[in-house]
Amino acid sequence: MLSERRLQVLRAIVQDYVGTEEPVGSKALTERHSLGVSPATVRNDMAALEDEGYIAQPHTSAGRIPTDKGYRLFVDKLAGVKPMTGPERKAIQNFLDGAVDLDDVVGRTVRLLAQLTRQVAVVQYPSLTRSTVRHVELLSLAPARVMLVLITDTGRVEQRMVDCPAPFGESSLADLRARLNSRIAGRRFADVPQLVQDLPDAFENEDRGTVATVLSTLLETLVEETEERLMIGGTANLTRFGHDFPLTIRPILEALEEQVVLLKLLGEAGDSGMTVRIGHENAYEGLNSTSVVSVGYGSGGEAVAKLGVVGPTRMDYPGTMGAVRAVARYVGQILAES
Repeated sequence: MLSERRLQVLRAIVQDYVGTEEPVGSKALTERHSLGVSPATVRNDMAALEDEGYIAQPHTSAGRIPTDKGYRLFVDKLAGVKPMTGPERKAIQNFLDGAVDLDDVVGRTVRLLAQLTRQVAVVQYPSLTRSTVRHVELLSLAPARVMLVLITDTGRVEQRMVDCPAPFGESSLADLRARLNSRIAGRRFADVPQLVQDLPDAFENEDRGTVATVLSTLLETLVEETEERLMIGGTANLTRFGHDFPLTIRPILEALEEQVVLLKLLGEAGDSGMTVRIGHENAYEGLNSTSVVSVGYGSGGEAVAKLGVVGPTRMDYPGTMGAVRAVARYVGQILAES
């Protein structure tokens, strides 16, 4: 275990390196921070931190920079989440409140996160498997053609065309709509198949084929993999950190194009807590020079998806964590009210 003083020295090194982009020396540390000890003592502490792998000497300069292990300890022990100021919170709320639908909410969230953190922002669309049905609408487009509209509690809207095996009258359509909503409105997607399996039996023989076709389309909509959708913004921010990436940003750009990689980085939607993956903790090799800060968002107490940012390991962790958490909270409120 590191002593409290050495933890202080590590905190000061991280803060200075993030702020100045320059390797940090013992003289600068004692001048900028009230460590209460001499430069010689700080040098000894830095030597100990280096021996234990928390800091490293990048080249022949006298300064040191944090390693992935150093950033990890900083985040776990030393970095409080920086709260947003009142004006910042108000700006977030005003920007997100103008959204007109789910796509707009996600789009605005990505732009806002990228602007606040000056990193690459990633927002996952709410997972259908974690959603509940708000309403099912059935609209007659022709005697044997119906539009099915599924609306979820997260504001997501899915539309499907249904070609029916026989003409289906308005009264039968209204009956099916009413019966469907009485059974599944407010229920989890996972429960729907069991709730509607005997519904065709409630209709006349000539209508049962059409009812079964509509239900089949509904169930297909529930299980389709459209839930694994992401939106990314602020990729150009990577160019501001060229010197933070040892070779090139190409591997990072390639990783950002792989939705599967990003979904794994964000983690399971059900885990609503803050996650910070630093450097080599990211399993994908192309992202070994980056950190990923993510958190769950949703209406009520359960996360329906994740959002976060990707940036260099030399990141303002308290500020980034604060921004990500604040934006997630407001998006959850919008979903709850939509």
